[in-house]
Amino acid sequence: QVQLVESGGGLVQPGGSLRLSCAASGFIFSRYTMRWYRQAPGKERELVAVITSTDGSTNYVDSVKGRFTISRDNVKNTVYLQMNSLKPEDTAVYYCNAVSRVDGRWYNYWGQGTQVTVSS
Repeated sequence: QVQLVESGGGLVQPGGSLRLSCAASGFIFSRYTMRWYRQAPGKERELVAVITSTDGSTNYVDSVKGRFTISRDNVKNTVYLQMNSLKPEDTAVYYCNAVSRVDGRWYNYWGQGTQVTVSS
C-alpha cells in the first residue's frame, strides 16, 4: 500500500522556521522525483520545490528561493522541506508528491497535506 505521510506543519511567527517531513512507503522511493506543493485558501495548488531521483538536483518557485531547501534521504525514504524566514504569504496546506515513469507508465502519489500558518 502506497503512503505519503507529511508532518511538521504548525503555527509559526513571521521570520520563523519549520521543517516539513514526508515519509514514503509502498514504492521504491529512490526511483521517484519528489515534489512539495502548497495550496492557500482560494488559490490553485502551486509547485514549491522539486528534487530529482537521478542526481538529486533541485528547483524552486521564485518566491521561496533562498528561504526553502528541499532534501531527501533514500535510506529513510523521506523527503524534507526546510522553510526559513517564513512570511504570512507562505501560509497554506503543503502536500508531498511522488512521481515516476516505470515501463512507460506514469505513477503519481500524493500525501494528505499538512497545514502551515505564518502569523503573529
